[in-house]
Amino acid sequence: MRPSACPGLVRVVAAADGGLCRIKLPGGRLDAHQARAIAAAARACGSGAIDATNRANLQLRGIRDDAADALTRALLDAGLGPRIDADADAAALAASDDARNLMLSPLAGHDPAALVDSRALSMPLLDMLAREPRRGELSPKFSIQLDGGESVAALDHPHDIWLAAWRRDDGAVRIAAGLAGCPPVAHGDRPASVDVSPDQSVALVRALLLAFLDLAPADVTRMRALLATCGERPLLERAQHYLSFPLAADPALAGWRRMRADPALRFGAHLSHDAARCSVGAQFVLGRLDATQLERLAALADTNGDGTLSMTPWQGVFMHGVSRERAPATLAALASLGLVCAPSDPLATLVACTGSAGCAKAHADTKQDALALAARIGRPLDVHLSGCERHCALPHPATHTLVAVAPAHYDLYRRAAAAGLGAPLARHLTIDQAAARLTGAAQPGHTDA
Repeated sequence: MRPSACPGLVRVVAAADGGLCRIKLPGGRLDAHQARAIAAAARACGSGAIDATNRANLQLRGIRDDAADALTRALLDAGLGPRIDADADAAALAASDDARNLMLSPLAGHDPAALVDSRALSMPLLDMLAREPRRGELSPKFSIQLDGGESVAALDHPHDIWLAAWRRDDGAVRIAAGLAGCPPVAHGDRPASVDVSPDQSVALVRALLLAFLDLAPADVTRMRALLATCGERPLLERAQHYLSFPLAADPALAGWRRMRADPALRFGAHLSHDAARCSVGAQFVLGRLDATQLERLAALADTNGDGTLSMTPWQGVFMHGVSRERAPATLAALASLGLVCAPSDPLATLVACTGSAGCAKAHADTKQDALALAARIGRPLDVHLSGCERHCALPHPATHTLVAVAPAHYDLYRRAAAAGLGAPLARHLTIDQAAARLTGAAQPGHTDA
């Protein structure tokens, strides 16, 4: 197995506020019973604080040194581990857990707009990832996206391998696949590399994983780094050795673009396959919740929905199986729990890393500063507060990034055509100064000196 400092189900890592345990939810999904088990474990073994991550997982914070084994057992007993042999040793369990980096839409299996049921497709894929003998050679950060064409999807989150459903002119639904990036949505985006039938998806992913492991040196852990040295063609040729069908790309893929997803759709109610039911979405404030909130979400899922929840890549949640009549009351109940329920909320597009309250590398308490910033600006802006130069909590640069340089002081950047965070706009700003600068930068016709 590759050594790793990433937290996992059986690997609690140290943070400034105690141990950190990451629960990788299959496609972001859990049921009310599991939600209650997580809440109980967060309270019994840690501080009760929980992070919702941008890969639709949950992290328990403040885990005590003497509680790690009890925590792992409680989570496994709730069915929150990988589906492998019950007598698997700790190393095999950790390897299977690390490999479960599969992102779906939070509406997978529910959205009538989808071209395929990505929830159903994900199950054999997750089983393969958990049982592949070479899974331990992968980095815990190596990630895969399966996009079924749902109306709510994170299409700007780069993955090592992405899969996306598309419909050919003859009506056949195929699965397009690409490497080290995202499904193409705009002119100029890199097109898909190959396409397969839906029932060939698992074999394709396994072949791409094995080809990556065959070709990547020991110090190369991500697909983008391998492609930078060897290119795509050698990897696809190597993958062909593991497949019984030819790898090819339909010529029409060169012009295929995935329909854009409206970010505002992650809030509110969306009809399900059952027209009498819907899914209701909201967002945790700055990606943070606590055990009590999760318990109340579980109760709400049981009383108003079908008892299931999906975490989202935007650090939020969808509740499924809600009757159309109960949708407004459900959304109001989510708001009463302190969740962000509308795209017009000042916190709707604001992201903050853990900050100095939980991370020794952070220079500022980003979450408290973000709340102050939202109160001063009073409307949603695409802003990321990062406690240091690592820029955690967001997989891509925001329109504006505030990088902490001291407590409550930040350097401000604006994303441009250039790579990275973009152009520096100002240095060592207080929160009040940052709010003034951001408010001005958002005005039509405004240009920065």
